Amino acid sequence: MNKFNSESNGFIGSVRATRALRRFVSGACVALLGMTAIGPAAAALPIEHWTTANGVRVYFVNAPSIPMLDVQVDFDAGSRREPQGKTGLANITAGLLAKGVPGIDEAAIAEGFARIGAIRGASAGNDRTSITLRTLAEKSERDAAVALLAKVIQEPLFPANILAREKERTVQALRESLTKPETIASDRFMELLYPAHPYGRSPTPESVEAITRDDLVAFHRDNYVALRAVVSMVGAITRSEAEAIAETLVGPLPAGAPAPALPSVMEPAKSQTEFIAHPATQSHILYGMPGVARGDPDYFPLLVGNHVLGGGGFVSRLVDEVREKRGLAYSVYSYFAPEAQAGPFTIGAQTQKEQTGETIKVIKDTVATFIKDGPSAAELRAAKDNLVGGFALRIDSNRKILGYLAMIGFYGEPLDYLERWTERAEAVTLEQVRVAFARHVDLARMTMVVVGAGGKP
Repeated sequence: MNKFNSESNGFIGSVRATRALRRFVSGACVALLGMTAIGPAAAALPIEHWTTANGVRVYFVNAPSIPMLDVQVDFDAGSRREPQGKTGLANITAGLLAKGVPGIDEAAIAEGFARIGAIRGASAGNDRTSITLRTLAEKSERDAAVALLAKVIQEPLFPANILAREKERTVQALRESLTKPETIASDRFMELLYPAHPYGRSPTPESVEAITRDDLVAFHRDNYVALRAVVSMVGAITRSEAEAIAETLVGPLPAGAPAPALPSVMEPAKSQTEFIAHPATQSHILYGMPGVARGDPDYFPLLVGNHVLGGGGFVSRLVDEVREKRGLAYSVYSYFAPEAQAGPFTIGAQTQKEQTGETIKVIKDTVATFIKDGPSAAELRAAKDNLVGGFALRIDSNRKILGYLAMIGFYGEPLDYLERWTERAEAVTLEQVRVAFARHVDLARMTMVVVGAGGKP
């Protein structure tokens, strides 16, 4: 799984992005800015959608209340598209997009965005590379920002001297990160869950050092193409203005070839547990298996059920059993992270080393009971009330709306995904939760990684 963060304020502000952040990609909104939520599903989300002449899918929401424009261009150019032995290439490519284009060097690009008050970002995850822009919607500032971003997307030079500089920074950050128990646990956990799939790869100093400028040029040429691109926009602009912006950003891109198929995600043949010694005072525990892909009909039963199991914070069973009743851990959680293919179902906790064995037992017993019996009627009702009641707060800005719009576009979710979100959550039954968990969580195939305690407690 991708571990880099190449936002515009620095190539690698945080080398290893926390996988747990993806658990929050399960929310939605009732209304756009400027619209009033009357009831759980009373407000429609007016998503407009079209395809450019060269095959780029575009998704647009007019939000006139604030004079801003948020844009995201996604390419099927995540870490799953990296060649073997070049893990980290997707994020290094994203990070170097704005380090030089014909006639404009790194400093001038940064100054160009800053002068007009625009904020640019770029990062790569497992599935996609996302390039973002936030700018004033006023035509002069907007057009200047979009024109500069278009050059960054279409004509990056990938200067060799800057690549060498950023590789060195990245390698140093990786070496430091690889001493941390949470990194060791996360890397090994994903490697065991996805032994024959790109989702299981993590960047290493060696894989980053192996990356050349030719690799960046080839990765950009093959993946930053129209047939692998999606543009999403939210802001105070008209449909015709949105069409012009899309054409400026991606209209000149070659159509390219469809992305090649990837290997299937295979469930582990049996359960496995690995203990890794570490001098940290706490044991870091990860427990799970490949879970669910985007678009799976079980997503909402899993979402609601997991809110009861470990996704609901202090009202979840795992927190109650592990923290509240026994004081074994300050934080314990569970989440599904759907991807283009089955992303991980993960349970995580940290505990004092001497409590490792007891903590593991309580986690396993709690999960086993939940898989067997499912939630109670009262727990299900409380979970749905919490999820539906907090629906509008999950997206309270254009930028957050953009994130969901981009998800809908990239993964091919229906245009009424957000409009029907509360309806679909509310419709989940006890039986659907039990069936969905039985289908996607098999205790006989679960993987556990424990970093801290060096042997079975």
